[in-house]
Amino acid sequence: MPQKESVIALLGLLAYGELVAFDRIATDAKLAPDLQKRATVAAMASAEIRNYQRLSERIKELGGHPDEAMRPFVQAMDDFHDSTRPHNWLEGLVKVYVGDSVADDFFREIAQFLEPRDKALVLEVLHTPENGKFAVQEITAAIDAEPSVAGRLALWARRLVGEALGQAQRVAAEHDLLTTIVLEGTGDLAKVSELMKRLMHNHSERMTVIGLNN
Repeated sequence: MPQKESVIALLGLLAYGELVAFDRIATDAKLAPDLQKRATVAAMASAEIRNYQRLSERIKELGGHPDEAMRPFVQAMDDFHDSTRPHNWLEGLVKVYVGDSVADDFFREIAQFLEPRDKALVLEVLHTPENGKFAVQEITAAIDAEPSVAGRLALWARRLVGEALGQAQRVAAEHDLLTTIVLEGTGDLAKVSELMKRLMHNHSERMTVIGLNN
């Protein structure tokens, strides 16, 4: 099992992701075309802040400080979100569906290397299937109504993944504690490569589901 310091770092990364997601999704809710959809997305934001609180409590139990655990990841994550601000409702939904799902896949993989309590916590705070279903329904309905939007959204999705992978490489290069979890858990660099292939395969399948894998 990874050392406590590495677990605290991983939970810090995840906690800051939840905190940023709360701010981002609450803002994106204002782009909704009607009040019912706005309320649905606002509810997603409230779930993010509850997850942040759970992760913060666990960091404290492990002897860490939430602010200190999150701080090393602030710049990279803020840079990603600053460079991928959605301009409309559909771009916001694609970011939730594509961007958040890639991150969830990563954390789901890494959770397998943690002790049972932390593994369960990580898996429990990942986004629920309902988030994805709502995004899929909205995106596919929009494409059915106006097929020309598919090309633009496909470009946007590819940009999101490119930016996300770039920032992930930056975080890995700058934070040995996280790299240690991945290397110790997978066993060797070949397994790390296999992990990345699984992430991209899952992304490709999600793009197909919403009709953007052309």
